[in-house]
Amino acid sequence: MLQDLYREIILDHYAHPRNRGKLEGADIAVEGVNPSCGDEISLYARVRDGRLEEVRFEGRGCSISQASASMMTEAVKGKSLDAAHELAEEFKAMMHGQVPDEGRLGDLVALQGVRRFPVRIKCATLAWVALQQGLREYAAGRPARVVASSEDEL
Repeated sequence: MLQDLYREIILDHYAHPRNRGKLEGADIAVEGVNPSCGDEISLYARVRDGRLEEVRFEGRGCSISQASASMMTEAVKGKSLDAAHELAEEFKAMMHGQVPDEGRLGDLVALQGVRRFPVRIKCATLAWVALQQGLREYAAGRPARVVASSEDEL
């Protein structure tokens, strides 16, 4: 069953997170917080030639927030800043009910089942909100350390 496959993808990213750890010399460093449940994400990225050359995260919280952060780092690594921002918009739109383009979102569609639990949507979007805030701060030439909240997305 497809739902079981999606659950396995999420649990695998939670148990074996990709790109976990601090990134020294990051051009983007963002702290993401979900005040409604206490999830925390620190997102780091190195930008080279207009692309996210390296993306890493640290954090604590529920399996959804941590798996989503892991999946996000894989999905945006190597993308242009604009493409990463657009992917974040598509992901957030999927989480709020739009039908996803599975070709563009790939394994990220595994998280669409979270929509059945509206209070958990902020868990899934936390890393993405932090990414977009970090991209905005980077584009504006502001310092690398900012704080984003999942409350900001609404």
